[in-house]
Formats: sequence, structure tokens, C-alpha cells
Amino acid sequence: MGEVLSQSEIDSLLNALNSGELDAEEIKDNGEKHVKDYDFARPAKFSKEHLRTMEIIFEHYGRLLSTNLPAYLRKTVQVEVENSEAVTYSEFSNSLSNPVLLGVVNFDPMPGSIIIEMATNLGYAMVDRMLGGMGAPLERSREFSEIEILIIERIMNACINLLSEPWKNVAEIHPRLERIETNSQFAQFISPSEMIAIITINIKVGDVEGRMNVCLPYMTLEDVMDRLNTKYWFSSMQARGDQEYTEILESLLSKVQMPIKAVLGQSTISVNDFINLQVGDIIRLDTKAEEELNVYVGNIRKFTALPGASGDHYAVRVTTVIREEQ
Repeated sequence: MGEVLSQSEIDSLLNALNSGELDAEEIKDNGEKHVKDYDFARPAKFSKEHLRTMEIIFEHYGRLLSTNLPAYLRKTVQVEVENSEAVTYSEFSNSLSNPVLLGVVNFDPMPGSIIIEMATNLGYAMVDRMLGGMGAPLERSREFSEIEILIIERIMNACINLLSEPWKNVAEIHPRLERIETNSQFAQFISPSEMIAIITINIKVGDVEGRMNVCLPYMTLEDVMDRLNTKYWFSSMQARGDQEYTEILESLLSKVQMPIKAVLGQSTISVNDFINLQVGDIIRLDTKAEEELNVYVGNIRKFTALPGASGDHYAVRVTTVIREEQ
């Protein structure tokens, strides 16, 4: 957009024209087109529309990460897409330091691979959390051990498996983690001059915050570049309908673990009797041996059952299901 003149500047320009200080013929547009220099070393293969669409895809991916990673880490996870940009691969690889966490991901059926770089402080924190710690990062960076790499590989696999859903509107992909590299010297996976799109995602695990960079080479996305626009993306998303989302929600809910308890009965005793309880003492309950027990899901009474055994374990056999209306 051209520069907008203020009212005083407009008045000064009119006065100059009227006084003859400025020639109207000189300021007329002569029709010449302004030529913009093109840098052949950095071809503009990714438009703003492409980058914006990828941001939308990874915002969806971020929501999946924030709901699925807490199941592994037992910590709150906040994910936010910070920005996207197009650079050459050499610029990306030159910015890497040692040690580094690079996940090489096969983007089947698309050609080539993408790269996921995770901040080392996040890697240390996740390993500490998976091993029962508080999830604190190391004060001083060091090389990752083989056991730590295996743990990080498990977490990365969980993250990579979530990529299929956000990309479903563009293409059916089956991502697979090929390997993890910790040395930036071995990070030359594609040509240094190849253009890539980098999506920067900020991840906060508890109190530890770090970035994850997703490197998407042009050669990998070339076949689907025409689909990387918001018009195509939203039209595909609407065509899928509500039924598929309902099935996804049901699938996720079916994996949720719920606490279940069977109550044998209740009894009231004095504090003195409670203090003097010994092994072998009998407490009389308010139910009979042949009576059905109440089974609770969380704190809600959902079933009645009869007590028994299954192998060497105590068990109950469900006899009735208590519906909500009951």
C-alpha cells in the first residue's frame, strides 16, 4: 500500500503546484514497472498462504500434543505455534549446536523425510519425568546416554503418531521415526541449498519451556503444494462431517482408565476397638455373604455383583447394571 499523506502535506503539495514550484508533468506516472530483484539462491517456493496453512495444521497438532503427552509425562503440557518461515537447509543446520535432538521422520507416502528438532532441555526434563523425577532439566548440557535416547525415542514416537490426524485434510500420511541423531555434524539429510519450511512450536512441560522445530523440505511437500491453502483445507475439513469426529472422540474416551471398587459392606466400631484391632480379628459387616455387592465407578454406583474368586485373586461377577434413570 502506498504512503498516505496527511492533510497538511496535501495542502503543501497543492500550494506548490499553484505557485509553479512543482511541475505536474514531472510527477505523472510514466507507466514504467518497478522490477523487484529475485534471489535465485533463495527461491520463493513457499508462499505466505502455504506457511499460514501449515501453521493451522500444526496448531491442530499442538492441541493433540497438549492432550496426549500428559498421559506419558504426568505433567501439564502447553503447546503453542510461534511462527513459520522459509529458509535454506544450510541456514537451519548451521544454527544447530551439540548435543542436539533430531528426529528423522519418514513421511510415507511422500518422498523424502522431515526433521523434528527438540530442545535438549525438554529432552532432559522428559527423561527425568519418565524415570520418576520431578521433570527438572540439567543445569549443564551433556551427551545423551543410550538409555535416555531409548526413552526419548518412545516419546518422539508418540508425538509422530499424532501427525497423521492434522495432515488428513491434505494427504493420508503414515509417518514413522527412522532414527534420532544427537550430533549436528551428521545432520546433512538433504541438500544444503534445498528450501525448507520451519514451523516453530513452543512446548512447556510443567515449569520447563523449550522449542520444537519441524523442518519440512520442499521436495517432500511438492506433490501436495496445491492443497496447502486455507480454501482447500477448510473445504476438506467440512466434507468429513461430524460422524468421523464422533468416532475419534469415542475412540479416545474408550482408552480412559476409570477406578472401580466393590464395597463388601459397612460397619461402625468405637475408636477403642479400632485402635486394638489385631490380625485375625473379625469385623461384622451390615451385609450377608449371599447378598449382592455395590460396585462403584469413581463415586457413582453403576453395578451390583456377587463376590467370588478368579484364580488366585478375589473377583466379583456383575449381576445387574444400574442405569442413570434408576
